[in-house]
Amino acid sequence: MNVAQHRLSKLSPFSLLAVSSAAAAAAASTFSDSRRIENVAVIRNQARRRRTKALNFTVPSPMASDRDNFYLSGPSHLAAVDWSNSEHRRSVAACLVKGVYVLEKDRQERRDWNQAALAPPWWEAFNFQPYKLLVDDEADSCLFGAIYQYTASPSNVNNSAHQAPRYVVAFRGTIISGDAFSRDIELNIHLIRNGLHQTSRFEMAIQAVRHVVATFGSSNVWLAGHSLGSAMAMLAGKHIAKTGAFLESYLFNPPFFSPPIERIKNKNVKRGIRIAGSVITAGLALAVKKSSQSNRLDDSFVSLSAWTPCLFVNRADHICSEYIGYFEHRKRMEDIGAGGIERLATQHSIGALLLNAVGQPVEEPLHLIPSANLTVNRGRARCFKDAHSINQWWRPDLHLDSKIYTYR
Repeated sequence: MNVAQHRLSKLSPFSLLAVSSAAAAAAASTFSDSRRIENVAVIRNQARRRRTKALNFTVPSPMASDRDNFYLSGPSHLAAVDWSNSEHRRSVAACLVKGVYVLEKDRQERRDWNQAALAPPWWEAFNFQPYKLLVDDEADSCLFGAIYQYTASPSNVNNSAHQAPRYVVAFRGTIISGDAFSRDIELNIHLIRNGLHQTSRFEMAIQAVRHVVATFGSSNVWLAGHSLGSAMAMLAGKHIAKTGAFLESYLFNPPFFSPPIERIKNKNVKRGIRIAGSVITAGLALAVKKSSQSNRLDDSFVSLSAWTPCLFVNRADHICSEYIGYFEHRKRMEDIGAGGIERLATQHSIGALLLNAVGQPVEEPLHLIPSANLTVNRGRARCFKDAHSINQWWRPDLHLDSKIYTYR
């Protein structure tokens, strides 16, 4: 062992991390501007490997999953972001949502922000920094969302940077461990009962969204969320859309509460059930049409038609897969000349109509939306956990079908 190797062996993992970061920065500064993007990517990958080694050495906790480590599970193929590329935009949005998940896990495991925390790379890799963290005070200060600010300087980005969002409001879904679990389950119950809008967490979420929209403009703001968090983002997006501002939104595995018709293998049976459901729903809607509540819901649904959020669903995920049939059936009804029936049925749920009929005030069903850019992952999932995972949405080898559905 020479002198240099002996000195390095005496350094702590965190010192090695600092040395590797400094070395990477020094090396990057020697490259010419003409090769900046290519060589910075090389240096960043080298720094990733060194930092991963340090993190793995200093955080032996069994609670730290490889799926939470950006350098092991993140989009390694995304060395430089092309903001005009829809795949890149989707991947970055998913990573920012993942960052909120890992933020909360870092808090639960008391991982130090500057040393052992796993969350920062999920946003730093794409030139974002937390602008504000969203904390649920009713659940022992658990983190459920974050507002990210894009911080890249013009000299460090490519020509597509003007298409990047300046702010992203991201919401995580349910965490099944730690002190956030009971509160997340409570929120899911509210969601199933169509009462998410009445919760304090949503009140904090919509206030945060309104703040960034009012301060920085709707064209500079994205919404993103996964599972329960995508329901939160969808509800916030609906509220903002009703004011005439349409936020670019990335909703991963959004819940759609309905009988699992999409899981029926026989296509004729599945279509028959959907047609019968549409006829019954449209009939009930007409029966209660005279009530002011029904008219209000109809007007509200139509007012959202210009907002086209991006929905990402996996056909093997029964929590969100009903969106596939919801939109495909609407198109099929138009093709057979029954578009009028479906336009009425698609705005309502039978449960909400029955409650409305007996005079009980009801909020519009959260999961029903007039328009969407629907992307379906048709690849084979090993299990439900994979089909519902946020991690699937930045993989480069996905088998995706995308289609825009517009309410007319």
